[in-house]
Amino acid sequence: MIAVLAGSADNFPVAAGLFTVALALVHLRTGRLKVTVFGRNRQLLSAAGGATVAYVFVLLLPEVSETALTVGELRGEALIAEQYVYLLALFGFVAFYGVEVAVAHRSGNTEGSSLVFWAHVAVFALYSGVIGYLLFHQEVRGLSNLFFYALAMGLHFGITDYGLRRHHGDEFDRTGRWVLAGATLLGGGVGVAVELGDLLVATLFGFLAGAIVLNVIKEELPDLSESRFVAFAAGAVLYTVVLLFA
Repeated sequence: MIAVLAGSADNFPVAAGLFTVALALVHLRTGRLKVTVFGRNRQLLSAAGGATVAYVFVLLLPEVSETALTVGELRGEALIAEQYVYLLALFGFVAFYGVEVAVAHRSGNTEGSSLVFWAHVAVFALYSGVIGYLLFHQEVRGLSNLFFYALAMGLHFGITDYGLRRHHGDEFDRTGRWVLAGATLLGGGVGVAVELGDLLVATLFGFLAGAIVLNVIKEELPDLSESRFVAFAAGAVLYTVVLLFA
């Protein structure tokens, strides 16, 4: 892996493929961990959340900003041309908030629990697929940028899988984690085979930015007594330093 990262940009697809497999393994590994394990190591979860948010604000959003300018040029005089990508980020935030509210309201309904589970997993399977696809289509095509994206998404998968397992328990362990791992690999496979236009890639990045922020916040804010602010802040600061000076 180190040799690949140290190589030329020609190794980008190889590195992206390796990171796709690594992210799929994150789903499989974290899906097996009991909620009590995370409970004893809540600092790690908060630190991962801080690092992921740092990635969004320090690296991803500036790329989204550059993309917004490009989209503005592509769409010319179209309505809300430059605001298009930011609106998609807002949509990603609101959409995942709506999913979590719907799941919370129906979690006590035992008759519909299976439907809620599969709907919840399907949304995050699509999410994982988009993340896998974007491994091969970074806004800034470079190995270091790819590495920081993959690392942040690996930490993020640990957070989202924790939330899914907390909601669905052993059912997520039995099937959900496999679906998410498969979706990540499928997204990566599509990334190899399909080249979307700049506008569609910008659409995916904008949506992803908003969704990531929501998914991190929802794990930190619902029960502040379980959150670890020092760990969250430390994760954010350390990852910011790495992104700025690496």
